Amino acid sequence: MKEGIHPNFQRSKVSCACGENFELGSTRKEIKVEICSKCHPFYTGQTRAIEAGGRVDKFKKKYGL
Repeated sequence: MKEGIHPNFQRSKVSCACGENFELGSTRKEIKVEICSKCHPFYTGQTRAIEAGGRVDKFKKKYGL
């Protein structure tokens, strides 16, 4: 591999919207995520209402439903 062209790999702090914080290896210093393994419905078995940004309402308004 060539010297000096690769980004610096370091320990990164990851913070989730649910409040969970953990560390992993990355080229970025800090990472912010919306869903992690602690709050994701697949891992928890619970359903979670995720805001769709009004797409359904926009569709209903557009087609008069």
